[in-house]
Amino acid sequence: MYRPATLGETLDLLAARPHALILAGGTDVMVEVNLRRFRPEVVVSTRRVPDLLEATDRFIGAGVTFARLESSPHRALAEAARAVGSPQIRARATIGGNLGTASPAGDSLPFLAAAGAEVVAAHRDGRRRIAVADFLTGPKRNALRPGEMILGVALPDKPPARQAFSKVGPRQAMTIAAASVCVLRGDDGDTRVALGAVGPTVLRAVEAEAFAAEALAAEAAPSEATLDEFHRLVSKAARPVTDHRATAEYRRRAVGVVARRALQRVMAR
Repeated sequence: MYRPATLGETLDLLAARPHALILAGGTDVMVEVNLRRFRPEVVVSTRRVPDLLEATDRFIGAGVTFARLESSPHRALAEAARAVGSPQIRARATIGGNLGTASPAGDSLPFLAAAGAEVVAAHRDGRRRIAVADFLTGPKRNALRPGEMILGVALPDKPPARQAFSKVGPRQAMTIAAASVCVLRGDDGDTRVALGAVGPTVLRAVEAEAFAAEALAAEAAPSEATLDEFHRLVSKAARPVTDHRATAEYRRRAVGVVARRALQRVMAR
């Protein structure tokens, strides 16, 4: 295992060993290692690299833990961070790991997709920005190139101020989402809805977004008819599968329910 102390040293290591495993908190990868499903030949630990620990309103370094994000100024991201595992896991798990693992159930991903965040990828020869929707290419697949690493996440200047995140899973505590949703709404009526764990990657419910933006322009609080239609359109946008956590039918219904509740919370703020 290599333990670089600077970003430059890290990128030099990755340039020489482009297929090395980048290790941050290890909360996902160590499960695979312990189950003997994965045996990396080269590991580069990034926990000592200060460039990855920056956290501002506009940028979150890849090494920032979910324990730190519990106090994020972005309400939905803070809510998502508090929903990640146990306190011990939140103290180790990082937002960069959530992105790199690219699980459809990653708790931070719906907020990042809805907010219009960009992944900042670094290589020894330069950097590039990738929209989250383009970075997440499929279940546990991402757009990183050999020798690249996630430097962090860039957020827009002013994401919609009203925000809510919610998820549901097979148990009450330390659950992996069977369905999750992030709803953002701006003062101008701009409404964004991103869904997790109900497709091969994070999905935007574009019909539900357009409907909510129009319907709520004339309503101080969403009517039952508006909530019902929003629920229907969110469920329609889902592309779930059946697995050991939940059936496709359950996921489709559940994501509509949690989206409905999230919209009510957003409109009450």
